[in-house]
Amino acid sequence: MKLREVGALPNISNKGVSFDHTQPDKYTYLNAAVELLEALSFGPTETTQHLHNTSGKVYSADELLELLKKHCTNLDDIFSSREDKTKAWIEELIERVKENQTISEDGRRAWLNNIEMMRDYYMQYVTNESAYNCALDALSQEIHDAEIKEVAFPMFRNYGVVLHDLINVLEHRKSPIDAELSIDKKDDAIIGKLSIRHR
Repeated sequence: MKLREVGALPNISNKGVSFDHTQPDKYTYLNAAVELLEALSFGPTETTQHLHNTSGKVYSADELLELLKKHCTNLDDIFSSREDKTKAWIEELIERVKENQTISEDGRRAWLNNIEMMRDYYMQYVTNESAYNCALDALSQEIHDAEIKEVAFPMFRNYGVVLHDLINVLEHRKSPIDAELSIDKKDDAIIGKLSIRHR
């Protein structure tokens, strides 16, 4: 199993393949997610407010995978399910094409061929999404375990996107945690802040 960037969610038709840039490849955010995970993985502590000082390091795909293995205990299970997820997704796409009554047989054949051509792409897209979700779940657990109440972070390198996505994960835990993002100005710098309220 490998991590690598593939690109946005593909839109496949009988005319070819385009990409939905509103659904980016989660690999884009994986570096920021893992960097935050490394910074916030310190377990229970008396300090509940944290300023994340970024190293600016860009991890290789292999380094990202090793760090995810360190923090995500169920990574192998998550990755083993990616084949089933990809297969179900492709089968759903194929079924929709077969049921479409508005295209010719040649158009249907072209559409099905385009789906088949993108099978590996879909697998990598699902793999990257699974890795990202694993990192978010691990971040959620670290915030719970350390009872972190605030994380300040610089407004670049996708930290804001990752923490925005994390809010949904925190809210849907078995023991939900409320969180909200805000932006502050500090010493002529724009700083993002994740405020967390444990119930």
